[in-house]
Amino acid sequence: MRLLKPCAVLTAFFAFQSLAADPPAPADPPVANPAAPQAASALATAVVVSRTVPREYRLDGIVEAVNRSTVSAQTQGQVQEILFDVDDYVEKGTVVVRLKDTEHRARVAQATADLKSATAQVKQARDEHARFKGLFDKKNVSDSAMDKATAELAGAQAALDAAGARLAQAQEQLKYTEIRAPYSGILTERKVSVGEMASPGQPLVSGISLDTLRVAVDVPQSLIGPVRAGARALVYLPDDTPLESGAVTVFPYADAGSNTFRVRVDLPAGAAPGASRLFPGMFVKIGFVVGEKAELAVPQASVVHRSEVKGVYVVDASGRVHLRQVRLGRALAGDVVVLSGLTAGEQVALDPIAAGVLLKAQAAGRPVAGDRHD
Repeated sequence: MRLLKPCAVLTAFFAFQSLAADPPAPADPPVANPAAPQAASALATAVVVSRTVPREYRLDGIVEAVNRSTVSAQTQGQVQEILFDVDDYVEKGTVVVRLKDTEHRARVAQATADLKSATAQVKQARDEHARFKGLFDKKNVSDSAMDKATAELAGAQAALDAAGARLAQAQEQLKYTEIRAPYSGILTERKVSVGEMASPGQPLVSGISLDTLRVAVDVPQSLIGPVRAGARALVYLPDDTPLESGAVTVFPYADAGSNTFRVRVDLPAGAAPGASRLFPGMFVKIGFVVGEKAELAVPQASVVHRSEVKGVYVVDASGRVHLRQVRLGRALAGDVVVLSGLTAGEQVALDPIAAGVLLKAQAAGRPVAGDRHD
């Protein structure tokens, strides 16, 4: 085993004592940036103000078609032809399904022949009645013979009327063999196939019309009073654009299970802006405006989005910039409601990019680019 020399050991010992006795020099304190308040004062800001906004309750509703129906057969016959399929657009009055009409045409022909026969009998009865009338005026026939001629004329006229009614009925039954669209719309379901026997009342096809839509919504009983009183209703499109509604229909009874009232809100015609983006079955938001309230608002340009976090750059009285998280509400005209995170009178930066650069420079303690110092 080798032993260290005594001089080397003493040298190392005194060096360690020297390091322990002399503590490291403290780091320089951060240099204050006097230009930061000047730069912050150059930022365009807006004051957080309290605005009077409508008090609105938003509920979920379902878009439905006003005209939605199932067309059924009105006469008996075999399905001969189906002219449209599911998702096809059908004009009003267009034939959708055609039934076999051989028997119905035969009934029309028979009723037409009966009408001709009844017409001939009426003509003969009128002539006979006129002949008897002339003889009766001359006292050449008895009263009973005249009464018989009058009764035969009345019977022939009644038979003519009955024949006309049977012809009209046969013609109507013939029309029923062509099932026509009651309104313009889209075919949504076929319930029969070619070759099947259709009976009166049997469903054949279903369809809806996109020209007139409405929204059905369940309103809590605590809110039904203002809605009945004529509260303004707004329909919000998928992009949160409000759309003025039409008539509001409130059902006069509540659901026993949920204690809610069914309300129907009519949408404007399909030509109205935005209405073409709504289709039956979609979920939309319905807003009922029942009054007014005061809420804080800031310009939308001042809001910063960081992933799912939203915030604004607040400039305090000393000119320093702070990033503060906020909880936002609904959008107003150019502004957005702030539910929490700010108080009235505070100032927010209108240019988030410039405010972010200033905040980084402020945190690093270095002059802001573009500032001049004496």
